[in-house]
Amino acid sequence: MKFTDGFWQLRPGVTALYAQEAYDIEATQNGLVVTAPTAIIRQRGDTLNRAVITAEIHSPLPGIIGVRLTHHAGGTRHAGFDLVGAEAGHGSAALHGAAGHPESATLTSGGLTARVTAGAPWNLTFETDGRVLASSGSKSVGHVSLATDATVDRGPAGNARAGSAGPGGTAFMHEQLSLGVGELVYGLGERFGPLVKNGQVVDVWNADGGTSSEQAYKNVPFYLTNRGYGVLVNDTGHVSFEVGSEAVERVQFSVEGESIEYFVILGPTPKEILERYTALTGRPAAVPAWSYGLWLSTSFTTDYDEQTVTSFIDAMAERDLPLSVFHFDCFWMREFNWCDFEWDARVFPDPEGMLSRLHDKDLRVCVWINPYIGQRSALFAEGKQNGYFVKRPDGSVWQWDLWQAGMALVDFTNPAATAWYQSKLRALLDQGVDAFKTDFGERIPLEVDYFDGSSPERMHNWYTQLYNQAVFDVLQDARGEGDAVLFARSATVGGQRLPVHWGGDSTSTYESMAETLRGGLSLALSGFGLWSHDIGGFEGTPDAGVFKRWTAFGLLGSHSRFHGSNSYRVPWAFDEEAVEVTRRFTTLKLSLMPYLFEVGREATRTGTPVMRPMQLEFPDDPGTAYLDRQYMLGADILVAPVFNAEGWVDFYLPSGTWTGLLTGETITGGGWRREKHDFLSLPLYVREGAVLPRGARNDRPDYPYLEGLTLEVYPGGDDRVVTVTEPTGESASFTVTRHAGTVDVVSTSPLPFTVRQVQVDPAPR
Repeated sequence: MKFTDGFWQLRPGVTALYAQEAYDIEATQNGLVVTAPTAIIRQRGDTLNRAVITAEIHSPLPGIIGVRLTHHAGGTRHAGFDLVGAEAGHGSAALHGAAGHPESATLTSGGLTARVTAGAPWNLTFETDGRVLASSGSKSVGHVSLATDATVDRGPAGNARAGSAGPGGTAFMHEQLSLGVGELVYGLGERFGPLVKNGQVVDVWNADGGTSSEQAYKNVPFYLTNRGYGVLVNDTGHVSFEVGSEAVERVQFSVEGESIEYFVILGPTPKEILERYTALTGRPAAVPAWSYGLWLSTSFTTDYDEQTVTSFIDAMAERDLPLSVFHFDCFWMREFNWCDFEWDARVFPDPEGMLSRLHDKDLRVCVWINPYIGQRSALFAEGKQNGYFVKRPDGSVWQWDLWQAGMALVDFTNPAATAWYQSKLRALLDQGVDAFKTDFGERIPLEVDYFDGSSPERMHNWYTQLYNQAVFDVLQDARGEGDAVLFARSATVGGQRLPVHWGGDSTSTYESMAETLRGGLSLALSGFGLWSHDIGGFEGTPDAGVFKRWTAFGLLGSHSRFHGSNSYRVPWAFDEEAVEVTRRFTTLKLSLMPYLFEVGREATRTGTPVMRPMQLEFPDDPGTAYLDRQYMLGADILVAPVFNAEGWVDFYLPSGTWTGLLTGETITGGGWRREKHDFLSLPLYVREGAVLPRGARNDRPDYPYLEGLTLEVYPGGDDRVVTVTEPTGESASFTVTRHAGTVDVVSTSPLPFTVRQVQVDPAPR
């Protein structure tokens, strides 16, 4: 939200009070408390009729420092996120200077120091090793009031037609942190525009806007920069970011109300920033190995029954296309009844028998759900009678017709409503369902009351977390830890704990394929470790070329699903080469499962995502700063998808020797490269010094990885220790020592394995 009119003036109807000086600084048991008047105090009389802003500086974990800025403290305290890793008592506060008249004060936590300079002008810096990472200076800390005729944009317009546009407040708090020369900002959730956020206005407000808009399903008020730190704004409501787009030397973030809290998170590397951020907000739960295989969907509005489903599954097997999960989208339930959690008896008269028959084909089953209850459903009357739905202020059930006729919204702030909803899911698990696609959760209204009295504005983004947590808990209770998996669309801070998420509604074009990748990379830099997307795009039907290129891309990630809107997405519906492409990249992915499964476990341990932006693996290479058409799959495999019909790809190889995974060709990196690829290929390169564990099977994702394991040892690099973990949890380590031209491997595995030393081309190109 922009409040100023150029450098000197405010916009019409805007009044601002800025922290002008650190007048009084107190060291407490929890950190520092600073009184910052909104004018310079030169005499005692200046303290009268004067507003102050109070800054409380504290540390929840080593290397993380929080700042809460408050104008009036008597109001309702903003709801913050569930900071599962926060602990009390971190940080060491100190006053510097004469007793009673400090010249400055510091709070140090880990390698990060917050320093407040006494007096005017206001100056708060965040430092490490004597270097300033970011600073809050003159006019950075402000309390802003809007007149009714103020000319600012009062918030996001996301889904305005659905009654869930952003709130139109009259009082806001903002902070501005410095944006240095060459400093680049990343993150802020799954955003489909440019990966580098400099110059952008970003509204953190969940909306069902598709991938071709500025809106996002997964809004995360967290960013990191290439200067070695990240920032989390701890507010579940609407947070507006101006990333060098109002004050071009600063990142501004503002929230409605009388206070704002944020955390500065030290790196210095991007991986270390994410490791600390996810230590505070949580890391992905482990997901089962079977979920890494190929998922096939009915698609959305297509006609299907058990015979149709079985024909697709059998045809996949006949073509040697390994399939792991079959997904039933919306119309497994009867139209107008969503969600009543009842199979449509007209087309699925024997759901238990059908699920058993699918399990006999060695498949897992996922079904679509959402948190809305249509009026025609028998559950509507039950939920209304028991008070399980979100209500209007007059006590009536909130309803609308924009998805299902007369639908209501389950109130997950009500423990009884949550237990009721979960009981319906347990019945499905008892029938044989293995996973849930938790769709929607973004169109959450504002003119409502919640059971626990939560602020509707703060619940708009937070609702998705309660919804997905309720479903995930059911799966964990029923299937056990490590065997629960969602396919979720909406999220906010903490959503990464409940994997997997997918990219939402894209169109079936190369352009949408590229924007989908940008969204996934942005989400990865927002702390989400596991991610997927609709192969081929959702809206419309892709031509054969788009489908084949998207198939290669989609199978080179953590999770892979064929899905669409109004057409089937079985590969032979496009052409026979699409079948061959599907077979090639599905079997490739399954052979890489010993590698991929361990990369997924790394996300659980450290918060480092499976799909990694180039900036995450090569932070010291300025050539990677703006890259958003390629990525690293784990630490060692570079993927550059093809985004055009001609097959040309321009991509960047960091320095070192790279080896083609599909070709064996070696190339010297350190610059851009242009290649042309047919549909059975794409730029897929292995990093210098890599040791890739390859499985002996390529027909399923959940086989014993140590049986018949091959270690592919690539040229260059240092000695390595590689871990391979079985789907059952058993693991073995392999210590690879390099000598001149040879390698030695010492293993803890009781099973034999093969070492394949990949040779360097005598004249790498």
